[in-house]
Amino acid sequence: MFAANLERYSRQILFPPIGEPGQRKIRSASVCIVGCGALGSFQAEALVRAGVGRIRLIDRDYVDFSNLQRQSLYDEADAQAESPKAIAAARRLTSINREVSIEPFMDDLRSTNAEELLGGCDVILDGTDNFETRYLLNDFSVQSGIPWIYGAAVGSYGIMLPIAPQTGPCFACIYPDPPTGLQPTCDVNGILASAAASVAALQVAACLRFIVGWPDFEARVHTLDVWACESKHVSPGSPDPECRVCARHEFAYLKGVHDAPVSLCGRNAVQLHTTTRNLDLNELAGRLREFGEVRVNEFAIRVTTPKYQLMFFPDGRAIIRGTTDVAIAHTVYAQLVGA
Repeated sequence: MFAANLERYSRQILFPPIGEPGQRKIRSASVCIVGCGALGSFQAEALVRAGVGRIRLIDRDYVDFSNLQRQSLYDEADAQAESPKAIAAARRLTSINREVSIEPFMDDLRSTNAEELLGGCDVILDGTDNFETRYLLNDFSVQSGIPWIYGAAVGSYGIMLPIAPQTGPCFACIYPDPPTGLQPTCDVNGILASAAASVAALQVAACLRFIVGWPDFEARVHTLDVWACESKHVSPGSPDPECRVCARHEFAYLKGVHDAPVSLCGRNAVQLHTTTRNLDLNELAGRLREFGEVRVNEFAIRVTTPKYQLMFFPDGRAIIRGTTDVAIAHTVYAQLVGA
């Protein structure tokens, strides 16, 4: 089967650092993409077209019209139907390359499911929008020895950093603590599709370098500004001998110490994922119709009230749009579903 399909990847095989041996490694590789937004969309499509054997997609969100400007896997029909990103992405990716096994998970990556969702992959790609999840990825990476590739973009600016815990500093060595104070967000500062695509392209290249065994997979912080046409990279040096993660093996995020509600980038919304109850979507839909317009499908319920728009998922998770105040989000959830 592989020999019969070499023509599909012939231009990639002609690239000397890959060649046919490298393509065989790509075909047998497994990559996990956490977040199917602007970064994850590009990553997933590029890796599917490259012929990676298995790709696991993890995303908690649904497609919104504001996504279409930069999230290339989705179209207007996905936004109109409010399709779960992981499901819509898998459908599109399968149509691009049916040789690749696509595993979509419409879930939020947490300490309780990290092993289940991330285990067994060769590389993890970051397509998330919050530092809590990135520190969780770093904990898992150091504990399991699986490399991951950090990426972020806002405005015209982007940053990429490969993390290979066995050979260099981990994410916590370089960023011991989350940033404090007001930070730029795509909701406030906007984002250029070209910035996200540039970061994702660097992540994909780093991923392929690791898969084929190219020696240049090291922790270098690569920053760029596509509007100013600027790019640079710096080496962060050796691992921190006092690092709480790779030196002291204190995996606080993996143990759930920092599990918390998170605000969603560009959504004026809060996601609640600490609830452990299961929801009967049809029963809940019937109960909530008195509060506003209700739409329900097999994946979620959407409720539109005069002040908020809410999405409820079968595992009890919810997205409350219309506030970034976690306390208000908890109150609204309790009022409609129960404490």
